[in-house]
Amino acid sequence: MTRGGRTKDRDDPERRCIVSGDRGSTGGLIRFVVGPDRTVVPDLAGKLPGRGIWVTADRAALETAVKKRLFARAARAPVTAPPDLADQVEAALVRRLVETIALARKAGAAVAGYEKAREWLVRGDAAALLQAADGSTRGRTKLRPPAGSESHVTCLSGRELGMAFGRENVIHAALAAGGLCGRVVEEAARLARLRGQIGDQDAGEDRQDA
Repeated sequence: MTRGGRTKDRDDPERRCIVSGDRGSTGGLIRFVVGPDRTVVPDLAGKLPGRGIWVTADRAALETAVKKRLFARAARAPVTAPPDLADQVEAALVRRLVETIALARKAGAAVAGYEKAREWLVRGDAAALLQAADGSTRGRTKLRPPAGSESHVTCLSGRELGMAFGRENVIHAALAAGGLCGRVVEEAARLARLRGQIGDQDAGEDRQDA
């Protein structure tokens, strides 16, 4: 099964990371292409034309690729990789994840706030629980995510999660099952890897739950 409960396609392509040399599914890697100005461009949607250059979704790997000029080696041509490439990728991943959650909210497939999230969880309507990484440990443990190792998303801050719901800050949210939920879980997994937040992270001081 892939993230979001979908059946894995046997033809799911594997790509090789230019830093580690390891091969893996595209879900755990970031695709880059070389733009017309010979600058390395992240292609998070995997749709830009050109030969793909793949790096594991890991900050250290991205920084190594830039420092050691591995993009030029992979492209077999002089290319420019900006020194803040890892920061650019992280910002783009956050933006994609926030926008996808916002789409789910507009479709009625996402709710925010402790009480609403709890209600969905109790009724069995929630396929995933979203909680801010900087929420309190005590507040976060009050809600139990649905069954499944990938049903708990904790890689966004309260401010970032709030952006998806048009609020200043959100600590708890829930997603209904469906395609958008699968996309959220997939994007969140890449962001969590990049931020070094693999697994459930308990961060932040005790604060009022939003």
